[in-house]
Amino acid sequence: MSLYRGFLTVGGLTAISRVFGFVRDVLLAAVMGTGWVADAFFVAFRFPNLFRALFAEGAFNSAFVPLFTKRLRGEGDVRAREFAEEALSILLVGVTATVILAEIFMPYLVRAIAPGFSEDKQKFELAVLLTRITFPYLVCMSLVALAAGVLNAHQKFRAPAATPILLNLVLIAVTLFAAASGFRDQPEAGIIQAWGVAIAGFAQLLFVAWAARGLGMDLRFRLPRLTPDMRRLVKLAVPGLITGGINQVNIFIGTMIASLQASAVSYLYYADRVMQLPLGMVGIAIGVVLLPTLTRHLADADEPAALASQNRSLEFALLLTLPASVALIVIPDPIIQVLFQRGSFTPEATRQVSLALAAYAAGLTAFVMTKVFLPGFFAREDTATPMRFVAASVAVNVGGSLLMFPYIGHVGIAIATSLSGWTNALLLMITLMRRGHFRFDDALKRRAPRIVAASLAMGAALYWLEPVLDPYFAADRSTMKQAGAMLLLVTSGAAVYAAVILASGAVRLSALRRAMRA
Repeated sequence: MSLYRGFLTVGGLTAISRVFGFVRDVLLAAVMGTGWVADAFFVAFRFPNLFRALFAEGAFNSAFVPLFTKRLRGEGDVRAREFAEEALSILLVGVTATVILAEIFMPYLVRAIAPGFSEDKQKFELAVLLTRITFPYLVCMSLVALAAGVLNAHQKFRAPAATPILLNLVLIAVTLFAAASGFRDQPEAGIIQAWGVAIAGFAQLLFVAWAARGLGMDLRFRLPRLTPDMRRLVKLAVPGLITGGINQVNIFIGTMIASLQASAVSYLYYADRVMQLPLGMVGIAIGVVLLPTLTRHLADADEPAALASQNRSLEFALLLTLPASVALIVIPDPIIQVLFQRGSFTPEATRQVSLALAAYAAGLTAFVMTKVFLPGFFAREDTATPMRFVAASVAVNVGGSLLMFPYIGHVGIAIATSLSGWTNALLLMITLMRRGHFRFDDALKRRAPRIVAASLAMGAALYWLEPVLDPYFAADRSTMKQAGAMLLLVTSGAAVYAAVILASGAVRLSALRRAMRA
């Protein structure tokens, strides 16, 4: 599968998942709004996701995928399967032990991640209960990450990319059940949501395990042993534990500080959900496809192909994230209003979430650039260098959040998160360049300025058009009219961007078709 085709496969399925995720969040906003029940659930949902990103998708994948791919290329399917089964046993035992300890000490963990909840006994106790229900989700998602790594190494990207759709479908179903049962903005709504997360974890695991079995990778549990291969895996995973979950770490720190302001956790959650559409479509696609591709090129000692794949990945990232970032900065208010402002979600909530969204959007391109540059280290079995850069970026995030929160509240947390993203991305890029592992090729040097110009032209068009369409976003207008105005605004901006991109030669359709066929 070609690089671009892999990006579009993963990005397309991720986009479908994000659409269902938006439907889920629209329903959540109507049923729970931004009150104390919503705050408790979002902490309970975010906590296992933080550990999932750190243990499964971050530390484990950054170490497992390169090692598994090299065994698959050099030693064949049988040896690769043995390696995967050894990794499965180590991962399952480690994550299960983590879950058991977390369940026992959950009140202390919730107090640590949301210290502001301690002042509200009702909110704190509900957060502890919901997190205890959702936390076993981590076991399922860790095994999903392993099976996904096996599939991705075989260039089978569809099933892993489709797996998150199941989570959103299950949560949509349980949210509708909560609404039909009359549990609006009540603790029962949060409890139903938490059980939905647990059920969705098992559904995702069954789906991806079935896909791996189709490749002959029906992995079985072995008695865990620290073989030389597993020692190497653990050695690479420890630095990756910090590196792989940088975005989740930043959001987690933001949650701790935001819990000191009423509704701030919810404001940041909804803003982050909108950010996840472009970030997921592009960032996840690049991270999933580029790592096994780059590892394969390096295993074959094909440095020119490795360099070309990184340049095309960065070009793809800029092409899609720069215009998205500009749009989210210029027109956040109508986006949030159309998506969420109904039921318990008030106009004031729209204003506060829009401010956070614009601040997050300033770092969107940096977050995706990180996905481009990290495989350059992981594919060479270097997880230690990115770890040091994470320390610097987390320091920027914590320091910036603490500095700005007393003055601009939750918006300061979002700004600090974006600044930390840029710190990490630039450190990664500069280091790869100094080591001779990356440089801008002629094609990227020619196209990148044209992508920037097209994005700015689109931003100017949106800035001019929004006041023209503003009457259609009035509170007395129907949802359909507001949605129609939003659609016109977005399509007009996209048309301007596409016109400038094609006229400037930043993208040529013939070249894109050739890349898709390669």
